Amino acid sequence: MNEFVQNPKAATPAKRQSRANGRLEKWGKRNSAGVVIASSMMFEKISYQHDGNSILDNVTLSIAPGKVTCLLGPSGSGKTTLLRIAAGLVEQSAGAVKIDDQVVSDGTTFVPPEDRGVGLVFQDYALFPHLTILENVEFGLTELNRGEVKEQAMRVLSRVGMAERADQYPHVLSGGEQQRVALARTLAPRPGILLMDEPFAGLDSRLRDKVREQSLELLRETRATAVIVTHDAEEALRVADHIALIRDGRLVQEGTGHDLFYKPKDLFVARFFSELNVISAYVRGGKAETVFGKIDAKNMVADAQGKVFVAIRQGDIVVRPHRKSTGGVLGQIASRRFIGTSELLEIHVADLETRLRVRVNADTLEPNVDLVNVSVKTANMMVFAGV
Repeated sequence: MNEFVQNPKAATPAKRQSRANGRLEKWGKRNSAGVVIASSMMFEKISYQHDGNSILDNVTLSIAPGKVTCLLGPSGSGKTTLLRIAAGLVEQSAGAVKIDDQVVSDGTTFVPPEDRGVGLVFQDYALFPHLTILENVEFGLTELNRGEVKEQAMRVLSRVGMAERADQYPHVLSGGEQQRVALARTLAPRPGILLMDEPFAGLDSRLRDKVREQSLELLRETRATAVIVTHDAEEALRVADHIALIRDGRLVQEGTGHDLFYKPKDLFVARFFSELNVISAYVRGGKAETVFGKIDAKNMVADAQGKVFVAIRQGDIVVRPHRKSTGGVLGQIASRRFIGTSELLEIHVADLETRLRVRVNADTLEPNVDLVNVSVKTANMMVFAGV
């Protein structure tokens, strides 16, 4: 007997409810051991259309077991849709989803969300307001007896620091506390894969850092596979073992945070991870010539005029009060704005189309300084074919 449900578009509700467990038991049944049995996930050529619009286009991505993967991208890029496809809340238009090398969704097979062995943490936490904290966490523990259910729920609440609030209701908790309860509820059944949709977005910046670190520590401790959706590049760099950057429904680049930061494949990727100054340059003799020096551009395809674009991170620009002996390029400060421990400068440099934007320590320049010497770490400058 085939334990998988056929394409839900063609199946009746009765058919979708009647299925044998068989092969699903390996990863669809949540375990009750002390640690999570981490699963792998594979997206193979996933596409999704809605109302004639392409939301995802041929996305292939492998999620390693026991690792934290971030789906990163601007709003509307398709990352949340991909997460919902992984959970089984949305069915892709083309392609396949696999968990531990077994198909859970393709053109003919569809495993419902409850049988995929995945847990989902929503951005709004989705706690049941009429249930206590303990009852919320107990909700998904259907395969244990009553004594084991409470013991397991309290164990997980203790790990997120919420055991003392077990008898209270969600409405009396802060946003950070609700987030921890939502995480506990999702981890309690020990899913093979944890899916998190911008779980820290609703918290203020200081609380976000604290809750994020606590959540990450718990994920590491349980050795869970986690897929986290975020639009925040810094957050992805902080938490992810692997980052997949998505733009307009396409996978632009994937790799470690170090790879994407230091080896961006195009200007979009570079801009997503850094505040950049982008200047145009001409290639001569395999070198891009800029006012700050020459940079290797041997393998770069320039436009018809021989022009390329050079990106400079703000942190790679050094500014000193003007002295003839200092070196660098002469610049004039056009504006400066104090932002706490730093100052944001706009500097006019001859032969540049736009002003340089530079962030310096607040005590770098005296208030009356007007002329400066600007130098750049040329080894860190990046060359791209276009914007």
